[in-house]
Parts: sequence; C-alpha cells; structure tokens
Amino acid sequence: MQVKIVNKSSNELPAYSTEMSAGMDLRANLQESVVLKPMERKLIPTGLFIELPQGFEAQIRPRSGLALKKGITVLNTPGTIDADYRGEIGIILINLSTKNFVIESGERICQMIIAAHETVNWNLVETLDKTDRGAGGFGHTGKK
Repeated sequence: MQVKIVNKSSNELPAYSTEMSAGMDLRANLQESVVLKPMERKLIPTGLFIELPQGFEAQIRPRSGLALKKGITVLNTPGTIDADYRGEIGIILINLSTKNFVIESGERICQMIIAAHETVNWNLVETLDKTDRGAGGFGHTGKK
C-alpha cells in the first residue's frame, strides 16, 4: 500500500523493525527535551502528516518496552487517525511511573499500525437474535 507522508522532522520515516512487524515506531520531534513528571500527560509532536486512503485508519499504540521499563504509555490507546485528518500526528503520552521521564527528540515514543475498517449502516430493529451468552458481561464466563 502506498501512503502519502510529509516529514517536517529531522527523523527518518517510520519503518517496520522486522519483516513481520505490524507496527512502525514513531519518533518525537522536539526543539528541546521534554520532562514528563509522574502522572503528567503531554502532547508530543512527531513532525509527520499522512494521507490515508478511504477505508483505512492509523492506530497509535504504546511501545511495550517503554511501558514495561519506564511506565510511559499512550493515554488514549489506541489513538485513531482518520483518513480525512491532515494535521500533524501528535502523541498523548502519560508517565505512570514514580520518576520523571525525559523525552529527547528522535526518541521512539509509540507505534503506528495502519488498519482497514468498515463503515457501518445501522439496521434499526426491535429485537436481536438470541445467543448462549445473551447479555452476560464482564466476568460472565467465570474464573479458572
């Protein structure tokens, strides 16, 4: 799939780390380092602008290593970038650790996955088909 991208950062374009990676790492595009204090959230610019084809979205997800080792994650996970959005991709990071975290320009801060999606047309009805589960919700299937 070909996707138009404008890169106003000094970072390389997002790329897959391995042949079978689903996500591409996005990097911070900063004039100076940003300190993220415990429980603080900030919008981190990437310098990237994309034009996705209709029927696709970009999903923004945390990097597992950053989350596990440093307690840094994407606040609205997964974040969605719609096909008609033309602004800069910004990443809302939050520090869930007890220590300050310094974000440097060029640092890998999240991953982006391009995914197809469907557009729904609602069919308003009075009842739904029955299933074995029915209305069973959270914890319905029991514990092992």
